[in-house]
Amino acid sequence: MIALGLILLAIGFIADVSILWTIGLVLVVIGAILWVLGSVGHAVGGRRHYW
Repeated sequence: MIALGLILLAIGFIADVSILWTIGLVLVVIGAILWVLGSVGHAVGGRRHYW
């Protein structure tokens, strides 16, 4: 999710499309939150690990 967010951020920046920039930023933030929750041992979506 973080990688997809970064790709969308790059495409949005290069193509100057603000909706891609916004969606990419949201995906990066959500991915980072899920990554932190998974790394501290909380079950995320019924799974012990989130990659």
